[in-house]
Amino acid sequence: MEARNNANLPDERPVAGKPVGGQTPQEQIILRFDERAMRTSYANAFRTHATAEEVMLDFGINLAGPPQRPGGQPEIIFQLNERIILNYFQAKRLARNRSRIYGQ
Repeated sequence: MEARNNANLPDERPVAGKPVGGQTPQEQIILRFDERAMRTSYANAFRTHATAEEVMLDFGINLAGPPQRPGGQPEIIFQLNERIILNYFQAKRLARNRSRIYGQ
């Protein structure tokens, strides 16, 4: 992606659109990516849960901790940073794109 002079403007990319309504297949649609409110986080672990309507993905960092008392067992603390909630349709699209990227 090329650098933009004004970081406050949304990124614009022409993409071929599917025919909708009166459009012909040759028409293009401008897809704008507004990354002004985007945050970046690091995660080395995740967990999932699901309800009847949604899939929840929790992302965070596994931190190894020392034993709480002498001779005790060491602990791993899962520090949660982000929760992404998807409906099943979007979760399925995410799974399909992952398999397309990694060839699985």
